[in-house]
Amino acid sequence: MTAQSRLLVFTGSYSEASDPGIHVYALSEQAGELRLLSETSGVKNPTFLHVDTEHLRVYAIGEMTTAEGAKAGEVLAYAIHPEQGELTLMNRTQSAIAPTCHVQMDPQHQYLLISSYHGGAVSLVSLNVDGSVGQMVDSKQHSGKGAHPERQDRPHVHSAFFSPDGKYIMVQDLGLDKIYVYTIDREQHKLVLHREVSTHAGAGPRHFVFHPNAKFAYVINEVDSTVTFFTYDAEEGSLTGQQTLSTLPEEGFDGENTCAEITVSKDGRFLYGSNRGHDTIVVYAISEDGTLSTVQHISTEGGHPRHFALTPAGDQLLAANRDSNNIVLFQVDQDNGQLSYTGKQITSPKPVCVWPVYM
Repeated sequence: MTAQSRLLVFTGSYSEASDPGIHVYALSEQAGELRLLSETSGVKNPTFLHVDTEHLRVYAIGEMTTAEGAKAGEVLAYAIHPEQGELTLMNRTQSAIAPTCHVQMDPQHQYLLISSYHGGAVSLVSLNVDGSVGQMVDSKQHSGKGAHPERQDRPHVHSAFFSPDGKYIMVQDLGLDKIYVYTIDREQHKLVLHREVSTHAGAGPRHFVFHPNAKFAYVINEVDSTVTFFTYDAEEGSLTGQQTLSTLPEEGFDGENTCAEITVSKDGRFLYGSNRGHDTIVVYAISEDGTLSTVQHISTEGGHPRHFALTPAGDQLLAANRDSNNIVLFQVDQDNGQLSYTGKQITSPKPVCVWPVYM
């Protein structure tokens, strides 16, 4: 961050190709207000993004139709013009044999990892030297089913995250109650399965986050509304389950709920997760041994909080409510982790991913 930097917020959403699906906002941290700078159309359902701050690029997933008429996933590379807050399309390519839900960039800037919920597969897409997308060089198809007869009748890969040292990739399969740990063979451009880690039956692991100490990790389980704490062995690339807690209050709610996003505060003291149905952010305190205790449930002031993010300073949180078409700003008390609604929000069509960065 330089003296000239400002806080930009990139969002992905559900949209038709003819409508704006990617938005860029400027966030005034003092005023707590979002201002729209640009919007980009031309891609169907650019629901998830990955922002490469170092090289000023955005990678977005999208949906496409193949020459044979089948639905498939594509990935698009955009150049960021931070002064104007605008994006320029670099190129696009097919990224999976079915629609996709998540994109993650390799720390070495050589590949993208693409997760396909409907296809039950994780794909490896090469990146060119200029940051444009190359081609899909490998894809690993999962097989089997989980405990839930409707939600887990087949594989549903939902996300892929690199370990802090970039050596391992944690791939969450919601349909199989498993976290697949992969490595990349960079000479052969292949994903290599390292091990499988099972969650409890009917969990539905969706998104994953490492603690800043790189010794703890947490997964939010969509199907049964829980969070599981693991200890992590960086040498072995292994996860050992230690604790599972509900994301819902003990009393007062008996409706349907699924979970979505999870993140850790930059000081490692607090964990945040989103409930869709209860429509809240749950806040946990993280003890020195990594175990969790519930601190707060707070309304997201909207419906279906698909994703949220802490600002780089960690003192504000942006929640994207897909079904109520709004992005809501919360203040973070960094002493106790608790959130408070600032009264500030902005209308945004079907937001799914929100990514605040200094540029």
